[in-house]
Amino acid sequence: MNLSEIKHILGSINHVDFVLENGTAVPEHFHVTEIGLINKKFIDCGGIVRNEKKVNFQLWDANDFEHRLKPSKLLNIIALSEKILGIEDSEIEVEYQSTTIGKYDLDFDGKNFILLNKKTACLAVEQCGIPQEKQKVKAGEITIQSQSCTPGGSCC
Repeated sequence: MNLSEIKHILGSINHVDFVLENGTAVPEHFHVTEIGLINKKFIDCGGIVRNEKKVNFQLWDANDFEHRLKPSKLLNIIALSEKILGIEDSEIEVEYQSTTIGKYDLDFDGKNFILLNKKTACLAVEQCGIPQEKQKVKAGEITIQSQSCTPGGSCC
């Protein structure tokens, strides 16, 4: 989800609720402790230099159980970060601590913002020598050309 998308959604909802992909809710008294701009410059295993730009939201579960972040307040925090930090419409990455600080992609299901588990992947598969995944076929779907094998045939 990009920053423009969350701003559009925040303008049309009454509550800001986050849920982990497994269905566990982020406590409703969470805080957005920071919004930042992350620039990552790196080289992949194939030698290609890459640049990645993300908007980072950090969620924090505090002990002030009466706290509720309103959509308008989050919109104000976003507007301030755009103005002061020069944040543009980039993809959002959310940090949230469970057993360790996790980084999540963001989605919206019509009611809740969903923290999607991030996955690693090779960005230079064609240069890494990683074999392509073999196509899986059910045994019942295999058709046999001939009912018997003969010497010199192509069945084995």
